[in-house]
Amino acid sequence: MAGDESCLCTQGFTLFGILAAAYIVISQTWKVIRGLRNHIISHWWKADLTQYGRWAVVTGATDGIGKAYALELAKRGLDVVLISRTLEKLKRVAAEIEKESGRKIKYIQADFTNGANIYHMIQEELKSLEIGILVNNVGMKISESPTKFLDAPNLDKMIENIINCNILSAVQMTRIVLPQMVQRKKGLIINISSEAGKRPYPMALMYSSSKVFVDFFSRGLHTEYKSKGITVQCVMPLLVSTDMTYKMKTNIFVKSSDEFAHDALNTVGYTERTSGCLTHSLQSYGVSLLSDELLHFVLQSKLVEKHFNDMTSKYKNKEN
Repeated sequence: MAGDESCLCTQGFTLFGILAAAYIVISQTWKVIRGLRNHIISHWWKADLTQYGRWAVVTGATDGIGKAYALELAKRGLDVVLISRTLEKLKRVAAEIEKESGRKIKYIQADFTNGANIYHMIQEELKSLEIGILVNNVGMKISESPTKFLDAPNLDKMIENIINCNILSAVQMTRIVLPQMVQRKKGLIINISSEAGKRPYPMALMYSSSKVFVDFFSRGLHTEYKSKGITVQCVMPLLVSTDMTYKMKTNIFVKSSDEFAHDALNTVGYTERTSGCLTHSLQSYGVSLLSDELLHFVLQSKLVEKHFNDMTSKYKNKEN
């Protein structure tokens, strides 16, 4: 009798092991298939972005990822509204994109750190346009190098600025644009979050936390409005060579903003939550295998702090 019970127990553990192994194999295979679809197949079968409407609106559109999205959208047949805070940059980038793409480009000067009082003006500027795509890209970090929460310079002002710029902007711009999309039963909202929004990132805590909001807001909004013909995509990149990352040299891990925007727009229609490109998706998968404890230990190490301080110094010297 005892032998029979032992045999049954062994068979149970064996069956459990087989089922667990099968689950792992199936789930990882499915991830590979989705990755191939999102980042390989999408290079040949791209969504026609003009189906959403004539105009695209891009916030934070004069530098980095925002500018790259604006240019790529124009190349794909949309007229584009650029929104950013520096008038001279807006004029220059508008002329550059118009010349390169042949599309009509408008611009609106607005400083998103100023909070709620800018949105009535933006709404008035946009009300006569058929807006098919909104890219909520504008964002900022609380300090130039990894910094503990209380050590950030001008902390009170920086808290207000990062909430206004990274969180309030996405919500308010969506409030402005979404009603006409719902009325026309089609539209695309792209919210730029970050890999740092997938879990807490010490030493960049306010930035990381604000990007969590963007991710959650995007996922919930897509669920609420997909039946109305609206797609909401959250893009969560890793390192892209921009002013925010001190113009890092591009390589297999660090994408240029133009390459990233091109690849990320290819994923529209394939996925509602993406790292944007194949190499970033692979890196994100690798990072996900690290425990929170190990990741937090690395982020708070003196070597990481020194690396970012050296990058900041080199970038400032180049600027000067």
